[in-house]
Amino acid sequence: MKDQSRAYLFGIATVLLWSTVASAFKLSLNYLAPIQLLLYSCVTSILVLSAILVIQGRFSSIFSYTRRQYVHSLVLGFINPFLYYLVLFKAYDLLPAQVAQPLNYTWALTLAFLSIPLLKQTIGVREICAGLVCYCGVVIISTHGDIGNLTASDPLGVALALGSTVIWSLYWIYNTRDARDPVASLLLNFLFALPFIALYCLVFSDLRVSSLQGLLGAAYVGLFEMGITFVLWLNALRLSENTAKVGYLIFFSPFLSLIFIHVLVGEDIMKSTFIGLVLIVGGLIIQQIRPARRA
Repeated sequence: MKDQSRAYLFGIATVLLWSTVASAFKLSLNYLAPIQLLLYSCVTSILVLSAILVIQGRFSSIFSYTRRQYVHSLVLGFINPFLYYLVLFKAYDLLPAQVAQPLNYTWALTLAFLSIPLLKQTIGVREICAGLVCYCGVVIISTHGDIGNLTASDPLGVALALGSTVIWSLYWIYNTRDARDPVASLLLNFLFALPFIALYCLVFSDLRVSSLQGLLGAAYVGLFEMGITFVLWLNALRLSENTAKVGYLIFFSPFLSLIFIHVLVGEDIMKSTFIGLVLIVGGLIIQQIRPARRA
């Protein structure tokens, strides 16, 4: 099989798996507090990423870094998974999945805007247009299509869902200078985040979980949101002739996610959600389009 065909297979598998996690979040939160879901998802992810490195014969690499690199992992781990998923899971706890998922999907645009002051990048007309289109979609979803009703969705939940995009973007910006093995680096982030998560859970919730459904949900999230899908996506990008050929597959994910939310969670998908999501994805596509170079 050609490398490009394998890249598409890895990419499609990643998109399908990522499309299920919004439903997994919402279902798991029926049995677990957000911090409990984060704790047991993080433990699962650590086991999965460790197993991947052992199979690849690269597990020892996590012991070969400098003190500065470990401090870097400590900071990244505090941002993601600790802070990011704590905020995101709370948003899902307060909002319908069909609202939280599209709002969180605007992180790519937030990343572009934060790159202006933090990475000294410039903004053009295309990015401004993309932002206007995307955030029109955000308003439609948040108000359930009734633009004058700003409280149609839980305001705190909306703020947390949008806030999670800022945290995620800061994580990626801070991560741009990390030249280490990406899987080993991610594992270290989760290892350093685990004490923060466990302490927060101990103080504000309970380490004990009596629900098997909740634990299975957390294991699913740790496996397919935080663990193996990251490796699948890296392989898709590595094998592809260019990243754009598989990169655009990710735009199918939020629409597939709505199908899973309807089937698995039982939410009736509102027309406003679909219209808003079309606008968000349309804005992100506008952002991704690059003008043709003159010969």
